[in-house]
Amino acid sequence: MSTHPATRDHCLSLVRSVDRPTGGARYGRMFRGLEPLGADPHVLMRAGADGGICDAAAVLDPGEGGDDGDDAAGWPFFGQLLAHDTTADRSPITGGVQTDDLRNARSPRLNLEMLYADGPIGSPYLFDLNDPAKFLLAGNGYDVPRNPQGVALIGDPRNDVHLFSLTLHVALLRAHNRIVDWLRAGGIPEEEVFDRARITLTWHYQWVVVHDFLPRLVGQALVDEVLKDGGKWFAPATLEAFIPLEFADAAYRYGHGQIRHTYRLQEGGPEYPLFPDLVGFGPVQRRLDLAQMFDVPGRPRAQRAKRLDGSLPASLIGLPEQVTGAVDESAYKSLAVRDLLRGDTTGLPSGEQVAELLGVPPLTEGNWPGGTPLWFYILKESDGTRLGPVGGRIVTEVLIGLLRADPAGQLSLEPDWRPTLPSAGEAFELTDLLIPDASR
Repeated sequence: MSTHPATRDHCLSLVRSVDRPTGGARYGRMFRGLEPLGADPHVLMRAGADGGICDAAAVLDPGEGGDDGDDAAGWPFFGQLLAHDTTADRSPITGGVQTDDLRNARSPRLNLEMLYADGPIGSPYLFDLNDPAKFLLAGNGYDVPRNPQGVALIGDPRNDVHLFSLTLHVALLRAHNRIVDWLRAGGIPEEEVFDRARITLTWHYQWVVVHDFLPRLVGQALVDEVLKDGGKWFAPATLEAFIPLEFADAAYRYGHGQIRHTYRLQEGGPEYPLFPDLVGFGPVQRRLDLAQMFDVPGRPRAQRAKRLDGSLPASLIGLPEQVTGAVDESAYKSLAVRDLLRGDTTGLPSGEQVAELLGVPPLTEGNWPGGTPLWFYILKESDGTRLGPVGGRIVTEVLIGLLRADPAGQLSLEPDWRPTLPSAGEAFELTDLLIPDASR
């Protein structure tokens, strides 16, 4: 995967020695000097509940169209996998919490921990007993193995929440297995095959984050600036990375606003709402063609993600109990309510405060008393597809900062590296990793 043997060996040793953090990984603040907004929870619940300003059905009838963004519908789901790879907060959504009390159940690295867990030794149920360098897949090859009750045997159970995250998860498992075959054909010693396959997949995935995902979301200029000059507000040293709450509980929840009301799974097929029709936590009943979610050369244009406008579709305003668990307040079924309350619980500042700190003109629309919740502000400042100056700055600096602070990461260890897989052309994109047979 690299032309420098010393670098390869160093990376192998790092993957084995620093793959998981010691103790609970931390959350922290990106803008430590800003005061919490301190919004009225009842105002937040009215805004995010059925019929509130975050309810797309109250703003625009999805059946009339007109709410499509510019990018393909699969990108917010890929972004969801990145969140599952770097963050897992088990604290409640209501009641104030202290930052020092929060613990992240994930290492703050884009290292595919959600796939590999503890590897063939620590998580043997994820791997093929007859070929432990490879992941075990269900008999049809498009699902993960499950126990007799249908519970997924998977590195992160959140990736089984709906058909889209599970399909992307399985596509990455299949990519790892292809890489194992490729390495063996190239003569890599068997005792090194798994670790090298893991590094190869992880580095190509990290490349996609920087060179495909982020430019679509925030624009190439901001990505180039942070790569060249580093982060102004988030630039952790090696092994000192943490997840800023402004990222985890506001900016990186932007993808909730990109979820469509309905999705087509196969060309010419019917459309289904995400919830309840495509909820996971059980064997796959409907197969998803990834070319319906991402633009693939030689195939019709994929569906588009919903336009970022501050509203969520009905399937997210009324989440099923399989997702929320039993709740004692009906408003908690709304993902918008949960996002707004989460930002209040963790004491996030208003969007206007952050804009002023960053030196960008704040939004003037809106009638939130005392300031706009950061999550909602970030949705409203976007141009419909790309994040605006507040959201874009937070997301770009955090993702690139995490990669640079990872001692086994491509960006920190070998920044001039380029993709090496057989599917790598002049420009390597996510579809080259997930759909290697796509012609270019």
